[in-house]
Amino acid sequence: MLIRRAAPEDYETVGLLTEAAYEEFLEGPDDYYRAFLRDAETRDREAELWVAVDDDGTLLGSVTSCPPGSPWRELSVDGEGEFRMLAVGPAARGRGVGEALVRQCEERAAATGATRMWLSTLDEMGHAQRIYTRLGYRPEPARDWDPQPELLPDVHLRAWTKEL
Repeated sequence: MLIRRAAPEDYETVGLLTEAAYEEFLEGPDDYYRAFLRDAETRDREAELWVAVDDDGTLLGSVTSCPPGSPWRELSVDGEGEFRMLAVGPAARGRGVGEALVRQCEERAAATGATRMWLSTLDEMGHAQRIYTRLGYRPEPARDWDPQPELLPDVHLRAWTKEL
């Protein structure tokens, strides 16, 4: 498995894979978040989009690493890193793809001087939380948040963090 920056020719596949990975958490075909999941090009332009690719070239997963100055940062402040939209294709789960992508984000954040990493997750995201726990992340309820309480009253994001 190779971890590399996404290329323009990856964007459509990354968008579809991310949408598929998040499908069980979406509120039907008109869920507003689908557009964000599919828009890999914007994530790569405004943050850093990393992909995991199998030896045969199959895209296995992706993650958005949010460097300082990125509008995709939601929890982190100066001296901290953050990642979003960790997505592993359903067929690739259990192969270490998610862990490899998270470690890539940690390395990128540490290279910028970050001493802590942040992420947001839903209570229902058990697969991802097992990865986070295994890698040393812990919930930090003081930074839990509601992204758009007036539009999404039932969406409550849990903050998780780890010292780098």
